[in-house]
Amino acid sequence: MKIATGLVVLVSMVASASAHMALLYPTPRGGYGTKQYNGRIHTFIGYKDSKWTQRFPCGGYAPGPVTKLKAGQVVPVRFLASSMNAKAIKTQPKPTSSSKQFSQARHGGGTCEFSLSYDNGKTYHLIAKYTKTCPDAYYQWPVKIPKNAPSCKTKNKCLFVWSWTANILPQYYHNCADIELSGKSGGKLPSKKIAIVDFNGYKKNVKAPGDGNNHKSAGGPSKKEIAWNTDDKY
Repeated sequence: MKIATGLVVLVSMVASASAHMALLYPTPRGGYGTKQYNGRIHTFIGYKDSKWTQRFPCGGYAPGPVTKLKAGQVVPVRFLASSMNAKAIKTQPKPTSSSKQFSQARHGGGTCEFSLSYDNGKTYHLIAKYTKTCPDAYYQWPVKIPKNAPSCKTKNKCLFVWSWTANILPQYYHNCADIELSGKSGGKLPSKKIAIVDFNGYKKNVKAPGDGNNHKSAGGPSKKEIAWNTDDKY
């Protein structure tokens, strides 16, 4: 796994209004370390300030760095909290006492869905789901690329997508990582779709079941969910 170099403390770059959560690995469009990074990758779809509006799909960011993946591969997904320091970004941090943890603005957890898109965010194919405790930057969240997934190597079309419906607030987050996927000849994508909620044109005031922890780690993914999301269930 490669994380962008030139690591710095993020707090000074991100306004308090946008101090939420984002995908860290695979590196998303507009993500930390990319040329487009503006500190607002953390914000929910529909967020707007004087300089930026977070749009659907993919936050409105242009294509970014490409991560090479393979069908059947388990991706060690990681998350970014704006208060993480350089060391925590470079290495997977270990949970500490609640008084020493960095703030994550997890909004009580919620439901994280992971999907593949082969048409630059027009359609999505669900490949994994973590509920209640997701996201949490203290843990990796393993996601298996279906072993039957077809190849996708068309420039600017192939995406690994993280979507999050929060628990405490009716907010929807959506980050897209550009990928090149080596898959199975004649393979087939999963038929299940992702939830798309809480902005114009979609169902609003949706809150996913969570863990009630607004800013602190909540123990990460359960063994049951890891097993489910590293098998071919979708």
